Amino acid sequence: MVVYVIWWITLIVAVVVVLPLAVYLLHRALNAARQIERYAARSLEAGLGIAGNTENISALEGTISTATGILESARSIEERTGAIQEVFETRTGRR
Repeated sequence: MVVYVIWWITLIVAVVVVLPLAVYLLHRALNAARQIERYAARSLEAGLGIAGNTENISALEGTISTATGILESARSIEERTGAIQEVFETRTGRR
């Protein structure tokens, strides 16, 4: 008979204390998971925005290399123009 009393007391404690505590903790875990999901979605959106904004960097690097080539060509043209000007001034007698 004492065993049945202890058994019923244990069941009542389990139902009154443990079950609500378990439900409460599961509810908190579910809310935390939903919040993590929202943060992950916002992070994905931000990451896609960053990727979209930085995809032009490779094009800018190509532009820089082309501009460097143009500057080298301009220096070469300037040197040759200076040589032509010297020849012209020598032939015309102007200085």
